[in-house]
Amino acid sequence: MKMPTTPPNLKDLVTQVSEEPSKIIDILSLSVKPDPKGQYYHWDKLRHLALPSRISTHEEWWMAIKFARKALYKNIPHLDKFGNTFVYAEPDTVRRLLHEIDIHSGGELKAIDQVANPGTRETYLINSLIEESITSSQLEGAATTRKVAKEMLRQKRKPRDKSEMMILNNYHAMEYIKEIANETLTPALIYELHRILSVDTLDDPNAVGKLRTSDDIYVGDDRDATKLHIPPKSKELKSRIESICNFANMDPATTFLHPVVKAIILHFLLAYDHPFEDGNGRTARALFYWSMLKQGYWTIEFISISRILKSAPSKYTKAYLHTETDDNDVTYFIIHQLEVINRAIRDLLIYLEKKSNEIKTVEQLIRKSPDIQNLLNYRQISLINRALKSPNAIFYVESHRGSHNVTYDTARTDLLKLVKIGILEKTKIGKAFAFSAITNLKQKLESMK
Repeated sequence: MKMPTTPPNLKDLVTQVSEEPSKIIDILSLSVKPDPKGQYYHWDKLRHLALPSRISTHEEWWMAIKFARKALYKNIPHLDKFGNTFVYAEPDTVRRLLHEIDIHSGGELKAIDQVANPGTRETYLINSLIEESITSSQLEGAATTRKVAKEMLRQKRKPRDKSEMMILNNYHAMEYIKEIANETLTPALIYELHRILSVDTLDDPNAVGKLRTSDDIYVGDDRDATKLHIPPKSKELKSRIESICNFANMDPATTFLHPVVKAIILHFLLAYDHPFEDGNGRTARALFYWSMLKQGYWTIEFISISRILKSAPSKYTKAYLHTETDDNDVTYFIIHQLEVINRAIRDLLIYLEKKSNEIKTVEQLIRKSPDIQNLLNYRQISLINRALKSPNAIFYVESHRGSHNVTYDTARTDLLKLVKIGILEKTKIGKAFAFSAITNLKQKLESMK
């Protein structure tokens, strides 16, 4: 990956222009926004754009933008490896994206039946946990297909390799986050989270749940061996972890920071410090989810940010690099993550509408037989929908149980009832009973009376 071009030094630009005092006045009088046209441009992009009127060079445009940004900067109580402060701003772009998240993840998403209804909520929550577990692990190199990984998690079978172990660990970590959502963040909790995420996946088993002790750590692009980041020294990590916890536990009554911005900054700081031998990205994203849940954004459980990040990993990396090459301005990373969250919410809303329509189609098929319809619960209707889409699908008690987070007896009862009314057939594969849809399932449903 090509490193972004470092912006011109603002002090040097001011020195150059100071020879013409009227020039600085002219630049400041232009009222240039920190995010022209709603874009928080880095110099690497800005230097190629067409100049606005009344500005003669890109350097002058950059100077005007930096003055506007500096007026908005707020300090983050955590220093970089050189002892310099991280900063962030909340220009119109940030406020707009935050408003969209509050609207969609608040009223709109909470009002949707699949999320609001306790009978269906667990099913969709399990799906999102599985999706985040898979894609977060794939971002870190797990090489298992989504189909195989989903089957492993739903059937609760043991992982066959390191990639599957990463995914299972990620799933357990997401469950652990829900358990500690109301707790104060401590170094011990971060170490335990890393232990859950990395057990049986690291080259050195002794590094699980512990801070790295070496500074010989590579953070770069494996495709071309470009070294992208040099983390802080290992001897500083203990105090830096404590600093991250202090930031996470700040009292909003005395130092208010929008909850979503706070969670994103926490994500950034852990990834920047890179305190573990491996698994830093997964731990950072897990802390983001913890922070969102801690601050009352419970609908975040239903979205997968890693799925969006995986679709454009270079943008994720550049968000870090833009921050590090431009005065520690974390706004670049904040905006990138806000866009990711909004896209994940939009995708979820589309997915829920699609699933709702599919379930309605199945319900219409069985509505001709009120007696049959009254026998079926949402889990069974959802299974019939899947069987209609994948006629060769095989269902097990464990996979049905894992898909809906119910007890073994409840899952078994669901499947046996579908056998009894003639929708599923029961066979035996190995030691386990397997269930599959009858031939011509759709015609069967249409003819039921």
